[in-house]
Amino acid sequence: MKLVFATHNKNKLIEVKALLPHYIELLSLDDIGCTEEIPETADTIEGNAILKAEHVRHRYGYDCFADDTGLEVDALDGKPGVFSARYAGEGKNDQANVTKLLNKLEGKKNRKAQFKTAIALNLNDNQNLFTGICKGEILLEKRGDQGFGYDPVFIPKGFSKTFAEMSLSEKSEISHRGIAFKELITYLSK
Repeated sequence: MKLVFATHNKNKLIEVKALLPHYIELLSLDDIGCTEEIPETADTIEGNAILKAEHVRHRYGYDCFADDTGLEVDALDGKPGVFSARYAGEGKNDQANVTKLLNKLEGKKNRKAQFKTAIALNLNDNQNLFTGICKGEILLEKRGDQGFGYDPVFIPKGFSKTFAEMSLSEKSEISHRGIAFKELITYLSK
């Protein structure tokens, strides 16, 4: 089975390929000749996932899935949320985003947060939505050099390591993306 994952993000592609069964051939946006950035104009994480999946289906004609992920921080009223990748500006700079987040949380005692991933699957003219949530908190400073995005400052509830201190397989077992993709894989395996 061939499926397009509507992303240009090579880190996400690596994580997802590690989760999928061998019989699913995963293609990226680059593989199908889609070089543009698909607009993420919805005001929810689920809405952005749906927009991207619809874009690929209508413009390129492929069965596909798209995800959107956001970090929702209690003390910031759920921000950065849908703006997580662009929190410090349109350049999507991980380092700048983490720095801005830590600055916004300076002096705040409540550092509870959650990562949320929504996956929209368009397959055989049907659409399904899968969601994964990982609760945790934001540290005062970065730890670890694995992963990407906010991984160095996010510690999942019940763990002593940040996502950036975990191996890819450890992170995939408990992460928001791992949870959502397990739901997707279960669905695809039926």
